[in-house]
Amino acid sequence: MSITQLNDLTTQVRRDILRMVHKVNSGHPGGSLGCAEFLVALYKEIMDRKDGFYMDGHDEDLFFLSNGHISPVIYSVLARSGYFPIEELNTFRLLDSRLQGHPTTHEGLPGIRIASGSLGQGMSVAIGAAQAKKLNNDPHLVYSLHGDGELQEGQNWEAIMYASAKKIDNIIATVDLNGKQIDGATDDVLYMGSLKAKFEAFDWTFVEIKEGNNLEAILKGMANAKLETGKGKPVCVLLETMMGNGVDFMMHTHAWHGKAPNDEQLASALEQNPETLGDY
Repeated sequence: MSITQLNDLTTQVRRDILRMVHKVNSGHPGGSLGCAEFLVALYKEIMDRKDGFYMDGHDEDLFFLSNGHISPVIYSVLARSGYFPIEELNTFRLLDSRLQGHPTTHEGLPGIRIASGSLGQGMSVAIGAAQAKKLNNDPHLVYSLHGDGELQEGQNWEAIMYASAKKIDNIIATVDLNGKQIDGATDDVLYMGSLKAKFEAFDWTFVEIKEGNNLEAILKGMANAKLETGKGKPVCVLLETMMGNGVDFMMHTHAWHGKAPNDEQLASALEQNPETLGDY
């Protein structure tokens, strides 16, 4: 896809996010909007994916979403990548829907490999999947996405230590570095210092993407990250994003971490993101 096509898809994904959360007056638009460019790039250009969905994940790249509360963006990208009908986005967070507030596996939604949303667990799962690929002589990669506030959970650091000790060099773990979490700025809630220094101290290779809402910067940065795989060290990408990106009143604040827009706010947000590929 061209950059124009990717941008058009990203705009439509933002519309999906906003409409899903507004319809049920529940969900997490801020982080979802901030990661729209990354997940569009990942599924449309970066990952080597099979047609269809196979839970065993053999012979293809895998993705694990650890910060599962940003389910609106992964549901939109999955639907618009052909995993399930786009119209199913209408069922977001409804009773008996396959599209729950945090992704689940019991209903067999294509594209979802783990239940996530209990923060801090995705790193362990992704590293385990990457180690399984190495044991099975599968040359494909494992990608994962984590919130920066999520790294305040201690389980991450046990897994990060394990990955480098066992030379799990077929994983690219991306941290959504937006500096915000539900209770405020991450530095105010629990200051973590330099994540770059921490990952380097744990013997990971480090790649930084300063413009994490720019598709060209994402594609270039992730290509550089891929070049670092297979060299005996796991790879971390620090992706600097803007929470609420693309909607002016949702940016620069943590207030929209888990709040739905009202009718007037939705109209304003959609006006800022004109329909490109058709609403569901």
